[in-house]
Formats: sequence, C-alpha cells, structure tokens
Amino acid sequence: MTEWDVKKLRILRTLRDRGTVTATAEALRMTPSAVSQQLTNLAGQLGVRLLEAQGRRVRLTDAAHLVLRHAEAVFAQLERADAELAGYLRGEAGQVRVGAFSTAVPALVVPAVRLLGAEGRPGPQVRVREAEAAQAFDLLSAGEVDLALSLAAHAPTVRDPRFTLLPLLADPLDVALPAGHRLAGAPALRLADLSREPWIFGGSGPWSEITTAACEAAGFVPEQAHSAAGWTAILAMVRASMGVALVPRMVSSSDRPHHGVAMRVLESDRPCRHVVAAVRQGAERGPAVARVLAALERAAADSAGRSAVVKQN
Repeated sequence: MTEWDVKKLRILRTLRDRGTVTATAEALRMTPSAVSQQLTNLAGQLGVRLLEAQGRRVRLTDAAHLVLRHAEAVFAQLERADAELAGYLRGEAGQVRVGAFSTAVPALVVPAVRLLGAEGRPGPQVRVREAEAAQAFDLLSAGEVDLALSLAAHAPTVRDPRFTLLPLLADPLDVALPAGHRLAGAPALRLADLSREPWIFGGSGPWSEITTAACEAAGFVPEQAHSAAGWTAILAMVRASMGVALVPRMVSSSDRPHHGVAMRVLESDRPCRHVVAAVRQGAERGPAVARVLAALERAAADSAGRSAVVKQN
C-alpha cells in the first residue's frame, strides 16, 4: 500500500497555495532546502513525480494535483477530528453513563442534565441507567457505567483504590402519616412518638437498614407491618392508614401529589441518608465526567435548598 505522509502532504499543499519553495518555507518556518528535501521524499514514497521545473520556479505535476485532491478529504477529516478532540478536552463531547438509584434520577440526575443544557455550550451525552443503590458499584466496577449515584451506607470505604467518592447530599428523612392520623398535626413530632405504630419499609436492602437504624437511634425497634420497596406502594399504604413510613426528602418534596398523606419533618431526631457519587479512580479527571460531576453538585445544592424550604414550611 502507498505510504501517505500527512506532514509532507501539507508541505505540498502549501507549495500549491504559495507558488514558490521560498514562500512555502517562510510560511512553514522551514528552510527552502528542507522543503525541497521533504517533497523529494514524498515523491519517492508515492512513486510519482510531484514537481517539474518551470524556468527558475517549479510547478506541480498532474500527479501532484491528483494527490492533493484526495489529500483534501484527509485534511478535512483531520480538522473535524481536531475540533472534536478540542471539544472533548473542554468536556463538550463524549458520553457519560450514569447509574443511579430510583429517587436520585428525578431529584439529581435530571436536574444535572438540565443544568448542562442551560450552560450555552455543547455538553457530554448523559445516558442514565436506574439501578439499586448497592448494584451501582457493581456496575461501576464492571465498567458498565462511568459514574454511580448511591448511598454512603453501601459505598466502599474511602480506602478502596478502585473508586473516587464524592459526597453529594445529606437527604433528610421525613415521616409519612395518614392525613387523619392522631399525630398528623402534633407539634414537634418525634420518632419515639411513633414507636407503637405499624411501620412500612422494605424487607431487606438499604431502606430496611436506614429505617431500622433511625428508629433504633430513637430508642425503639420498629414493628414492620408491611414490606414494600417502591414509594408509590409505600405512600398508597400510608394513605390507606395501613402504617407509617420514613420517606426521603427527595421524595416528599417532589412535585408528585401526596393526597391523603401528612409529611412531617422530624426536627429533633433529624434522621437522614447520605448520597454519594462515585467514579473509577482517576476518571474524575476526564473532562466529560468532571462536567457531569460538577452539574450533580449544583443539582444537589439546589435540592438541599428546597429541603430547607420544606423544613421552614
């Protein structure tokens, strides 16, 4: 196969545009002899004559013009590659696959994507994969996602060399009561006031552990009356007076209506869950991943601000 040397082809194109070896050398900051030597080498590589004498000057042969017609497509593709690479280095290109647990998708990931879109410049393509909090790290380790949103309770230790962890948000836990519950309007409600109530939480996994730990910190072991993992099911059972439940602020402050459910802030207990972002060690330096992490941090700060408004109200 013929060897095509892009550097030498650029010299040939400059000679065509500038007209003389001397002008070509000045434009490329080379010596005239170096220009002539490079073009002689290119002719040898291609196996055709590229230049012929025309008085004291040289002119391009028909073969040289043919070579340049094809080379222009190469130059155009290289320009596009340079532009795309420059965009990548600015975090304006590339794809970032995000694995996130269910409530983090509408509360953090979607707002982060909107923030990226509002920056007024191209951004990386974000692809979302919903995953259980504990599963997110398995996906990250396996290379199936580039960034994982999970709970600190299920995160590896900070000493784990595989990952870089970034704390995002302390998400407060509110208690959901049936709207007609005797304590729905009680002042300064505490978890201990609900120690004899039937509770609704998952049979296993992070939410079971978070609910149990919060109640035990308040001095009692919750009686699990019903087991459910989805918030639609949990709130439906609360609405039907089947029990009470702890609900993350990211759910309780969402735009979804909670008719028939009283959401109460636990000011004295202040239980919360901690949301973290994780990437494979070193990946945080990648421009696209860094931009998505920055957008997630801003989305988390906005979420914390909304949580403060809910508490005040």
